[in-house]
Formats: sequence, structure tokens, C-alpha cells
Amino acid sequence: MDAEIISVGTELLLGHTINTDASFVARELSPAGINLLYTCTVGDNPERLRAAVQTALSRSDAVITTGGLGPTGDDLTKETIASCAGKKLVMNQECMAHIKHYFSGRSFGETQKKQALLPEGCTVFPNDCGTAPGCGFRTETGKLVVMLPGPPSEMLPMLKRYAVPFLMKGRKDSAIVSRIVRVFGLGEGYVAEQISDLCEKANPTCATYAGDGEMFVRVTARAENEEKAAAVCTPVVDELKKRLGEFCYGIDVGSLEETVVHLLAERGLTIATAESCTGGLLAKRITDIPGSSAVFHMGAVTYSNEVKTAMLGVPKELLDQYGAVNPQVAKQMADGIRRRSGADFGIGITGLAGPDGGTPEKPVGLVYLALSDSQNIWVREMRRTTSGKGRGHIRNLAASNALDMIRRRVLNLGGMEYAAYSREKA
Repeated sequence: MDAEIISVGTELLLGHTINTDASFVARELSPAGINLLYTCTVGDNPERLRAAVQTALSRSDAVITTGGLGPTGDDLTKETIASCAGKKLVMNQECMAHIKHYFSGRSFGETQKKQALLPEGCTVFPNDCGTAPGCGFRTETGKLVVMLPGPPSEMLPMLKRYAVPFLMKGRKDSAIVSRIVRVFGLGEGYVAEQISDLCEKANPTCATYAGDGEMFVRVTARAENEEKAAAVCTPVVDELKKRLGEFCYGIDVGSLEETVVHLLAERGLTIATAESCTGGLLAKRITDIPGSSAVFHMGAVTYSNEVKTAMLGVPKELLDQYGAVNPQVAKQMADGIRRRSGADFGIGITGLAGPDGGTPEKPVGLVYLALSDSQNIWVREMRRTTSGKGRGHIRNLAASNALDMIRRRVLNLGGMEYAAYSREKA
């Protein structure tokens, strides 16, 4: 099946709103075995929208629209598409009841009723997070049309719960299962080379995706039911784990920090952080995870040299002689926060996030990370020379490296340090 996405909204063309809907829909279509051939963005103009819909229906098997289903005068998606498909709009009483209930105790204007007008004979997609329902129908020429609301908080649940099953209805391989293999420490290009033979498979499909400082591999299978689809995925996931080894940090996990928090919690271990250039980002990422209170003792943002000395016990003469961006300073920070907090592990991060202030000896992107336990301190040097990605990228990558160090230490994988610095006694 070949599909096309039409994103509706003048605010998208003006750049006032970023069009995330198209990427969300595209990500769901691919594992469903639906080929996305075109995407376009149209303003709130009925003539231009009509032309875009007619073109889409002439060349694609399925047309998915986002936006333009609301109560205001410029929400014209349903009216335009129904006209193109030769369908009347009729009042759906269930949708009307849902909208009235949503506005219980609040002003309910006549314009809100417009949202319950839907193409005759369509399949209604309930809006579990808002008011405007979506819908799907088949045209007289056999083309599928799906209409979804614009706000991502409403569109995405509707897409996953109702629209994708609607598009898959009647297909033999209607059950889809995707597994996510998450990787830190290897680039997407390298991984793609190592698994090129797996990426050539048709079922399951296997594709690489780059993230911010990490990557993941998505394995997707189609079968008659979910159990069979999952079974098709399993041997490929197992092969990926074997090839990627210690760089694979989780299967179907949300993030590196989620993995770390769960590993610490399972073993009854605790962590404390001392951060300089990352400004508390590592502590934030850890405490974003539910249950982190069981493993996180404290976090300190010790930006100035004076505070590094006063709070963490970093010797003033060390800072005066070498500056804050130094492996010995990172070690002192890690051990100082561990001792002060009583945690099992301490992490210290110091470096230059930029964009200014670097020197040939200490360029922007140079970060030292240290992990301390009761017996050892490990130091990792991070150099990020890629231009254009900016301060936020360096900070996030440093926090990810710190999380990777914790993961490796807890699992006794080794590799906490990079080549420039080896494990040393505290």
C-alpha cells in the first residue's frame, strides 16, 4: 500500500508551529508495511487543499491528513475532503455526546458542534484526549482516507489506537510487532555496516536510526497475530545483541537513564552526582525516571572553583595549577560527592561546553568524567570536535557518557575509561 500525508494549517507554513505530526505518522506507517511516497503541507485554504487532496487520491492508495478538524472557521479539512470524495457530512450523535460531556460545566458554543459532523458511512476514531474526532473511509474508487486532528497530544494516541488498525484491517499480516535495540558508543554508520545483511530482510525489517549521541535499531515483523510476529522478531533481536555486545544497553527500554536506574534499583545501589559543565543535566535525567528516589542520593552543581573546593574538597592548588578542566579534578569531584553523600557511586563531570572559551590544549567539547566507588576511580575523556551541534549537544553527550560509565560498572563490563586514562586507585 502506498500512502501520502497532507498536513493542514497555515501556522505550519509560517513556521509558528513545527510539523511533528508528519514524522509521527511516518514512523507508524513504515513498520505497518505501508510505503510513504509523498508528504505535503497546505495552508487553511479550501482551493489549495482540494487540489492537494485530488492529487493525492490520484497517485496514492491511502491519504492521511492531520489538522483542520477543530471548531473554528479555518478548520475546513472534513468539508473539503468530503466534497472531493462525494460524501455528505452528517451529525454523529455519539461524538456530539462526547463533546458535550467534555465541556461539562464550561461554555459550549454552537461552533463546537461542527466537530461532530463527519462523512456519511465513515469509521469514527474517538478522541480520547480532546474533542475533535478523527475518521476513516474508503472512496468509491477504493482509496483509503484517514483524517486526524492536528495537536500531537490528540493525534498520536488516535493514530496508534484507531487509525493504524483501520489501515491494516482485512490484511492477512495485520499484526505488527516492533522491537527497539538501543545502542550507546557506536555510530549509526558503523552499526549499519555490521548488520547490513539483517537490513536486507523483508520480514522482519531491520533499520538503523541516529539519536543525539546514540542510536537504535528497529526490528519490525508482520504476521497473523502478535505472538507470531514477536516470534519472527526474536532471532534477529538475538543476533543484534550478539553482534553489538556490550554496546547494546537495552531492548525496548525508553532511555539510557531508565536502564541505569533499573540496574541500580535491582542491586540496591545508590549514586550521587557532582556536575560542572552539564549544570545538573545528569541529575535531571536520572530523576526524570520513576523510582529514582531509591537510587539517587544527591546532586551538586559545582560551577565555580571555590564551590568545588568548599563542597567537594577539590584542592585549591590543583585547580590553580591545572584549571577546572582536568582529569584529576574530575576524580576529586567524583570521590568528594560519593563521600559527602554516602552513596555507593559518585560521578564527577567537568569540561568545556562552549561555544566560547576553548584553547588548542583544551578545546570546546573536552570533558572529563569520573566514576568513584569505595575502591577505585575511573576517568573517561570525551572530545567532541564536531562543529555546529552546539553547547546542548556536548552537555547531553557528557551526561550520556556518565550514564554509560555507571551501567558498565554495575554490570562489570569494563570500558568505563577511554584510552587516554586507565583505571587508578582512589
